[in-house]
Amino acid sequence: MSFIEEIKKRAKSNKKTIVLVESSDSRTIEAAHKVIEEGFANIILIGNKDEIKNKTKGLDCLLDKVEIIDPKESDLIESYSNLFVELRGHKGMTKEKAIDLLLNNPLYFGAALVKDNKANGMVAGAINSTADVLRAGLQIIGTAKDTKVVSSMFLMIVPNCDFGFKYKNSGIFCFSDCGLIQDPNAEELAQIAISSSKTFAQLTGGKPKVALLSHSTNGSASHKKIDKVLEALDIAKKNAPNLDIDGELQLDAAIIPSVGKSKAPDSKIAGSANVLIFPDLDAGNIGYKLVQRLAKAEAYGPITQGMAKPINDLSRGCSSDDIVGTIAITALQAI
Repeated sequence: MSFIEEIKKRAKSNKKTIVLVESSDSRTIEAAHKVIEEGFANIILIGNKDEIKNKTKGLDCLLDKVEIIDPKESDLIESYSNLFVELRGHKGMTKEKAIDLLLNNPLYFGAALVKDNKANGMVAGAINSTADVLRAGLQIIGTAKDTKVVSSMFLMIVPNCDFGFKYKNSGIFCFSDCGLIQDPNAEELAQIAISSSKTFAQLTGGKPKVALLSHSTNGSASHKKIDKVLEALDIAKKNAPNLDIDGELQLDAAIIPSVGKSKAPDSKIAGSANVLIFPDLDAGNIGYKLVQRLAKAEAYGPITQGMAKPINDLSRGCSSDDIVGTIAITALQAI
């Protein structure tokens, strides 16, 4: 059983409802069909029922087992527009603007379903930008009570790897932030580390060991970017005193036991890290794509952290199987 199959199994034990708003995309329809066949989540599709029906030819069982909601025919628009004005009136949201967004932008209607507990999470991004997906989520669902920063992580499953969190012949890591915050300050970097540790524990069931990455290990170089990492370490330790975290660490010192012992012999994290916190988005994005392409790792994400309820983004180059994996992760987050 692959690790993503393990996540599906855990999600199936407490089945949640995930809303998919991009029903005009064939990959979304295919993913919905696969999820229903595998039975690990309930699905709501947002869109025109006739158009969805035309896209599901040959997938007859899908229409019988998913809920389809067309905002233009929904009696929820009135209450959701009032909710939207209540949430965003101080930012200039009017009843007319709210109705227009809910009728014509499925991201907002989907987020409202999650806010209203008619769905437990939302997955989008196959045809929408990350900014648009998160804007809808933030405006309607908002951030979790214990965080001020919404960030993202990738769950990296590296085949034939002896490092990280061990699962069969694979090594599993959290890479963060690889998709949202371009140049986090020390406070944001600390929050990314704390959020990522929680997401890692939630998805893997393992104990997070967090490394704040740098081009330096334990003062082997000096630079203001290293100072930021060290400040983030102090903040994270203060805000999450029970978290296993260390930095600054070079990548090899963070994950390879022999190198960690050599470069940072007093560190409890060096050589055993499974949650890798990159100093900025450039490093994180380049890092995860290198591992994905060269090591042929499975990369699931960006998985959003810090929302009050799970809203997860997709790459616009995703496959239907990628969507299925993200739905499974979202369902598990919602438990």
